[in-house]
Amino acid sequence: MSINSQTKVSMGIDLGGTKIELAVLDADKKILLRKRIPTEAERGAKHILDQIKSLYLSAKAEFPHHSLGVGTPGSLSASTGLLRNSNTVCLNGLPLKRTLEESLGCEITIENDANCFALAEATLGAGKAYDFIFGVIMGTGCGGGWIFNKQLRKGPQHLAGEWGHMVLDPRGLPCFCGHSGCVETYISGSGVERHYAQEIQTKSNQNQALSCETIFKQALRGQNPAAEKVVSEFYERLGQAVANLINAFDPDVIVLGGGLSNIEGLLEKCRNSVADKVFTTEFSTPIVRHELGDSAGVIGAALLK
Repeated sequence: MSINSQTKVSMGIDLGGTKIELAVLDADKKILLRKRIPTEAERGAKHILDQIKSLYLSAKAEFPHHSLGVGTPGSLSASTGLLRNSNTVCLNGLPLKRTLEESLGCEITIENDANCFALAEATLGAGKAYDFIFGVIMGTGCGGGWIFNKQLRKGPQHLAGEWGHMVLDPRGLPCFCGHSGCVETYISGSGVERHYAQEIQTKSNQNQALSCETIFKQALRGQNPAAEKVVSEFYERLGQAVANLINAFDPDVIVLGGGLSNIEGLLEKCRNSVADKVFTTEFSTPIVRHELGDSAGVIGAALLK
């Protein structure tokens, strides 16, 4: 699609653990351009910043007049401006906004990646017909975002929606954040894999790693008792975590995103587990799957103001 080079567009960058994606939206919120490159986080923070710059400059050449939003795991400290709580841990402690603005030569808005997902789904996706939305990402990690009347709720400490670090079991598995038993340690791809490895180690004293996808497939087919146990506990934890949110805030809808949201049968099992735990006998909160796929995060970044 062609566009006048003088027309201002909205550009977004989604910084993920495995990929960095860029999208450009026109005034009607239609995607004009999408590009993605690998994050290669194992090569360190400087390499990630260089990857972002390379991706940005290639788009800037085509769309010189733009706003720029960046979605990232974690959030910026309100007092220091340093990135914190990112599961791309090499970026924690960096003044990410200032560093990127100096590197890219433009003003940017930075927001948590789950908040970007929620904003996109509330504006253009599965939550667009509702006023009060909670968007959930269940992928390598786990996070969430609150949207009210199409506006992102951040909170004075920029902690609103940090659902992945609500504690379900203080005696549970340790989390990278320094606490134990966080939602993320159970309701994420990495959490499921760790839980399975622990289960195998306990039962057979063997080290056997399986991918999250394989664990769910083997559980669904009844091929692996350890996988069945881990998946059963996953749904118990998911139901409890979502029920806690509904009890506290009673949103109009909950939108599920991230790779785990695409698991066969997940929506029905999630709804059943929540219904069993929520503080009402008339449970009616819609729990729906995302509509924007893996583009939601980068679209939400482009929508940031």
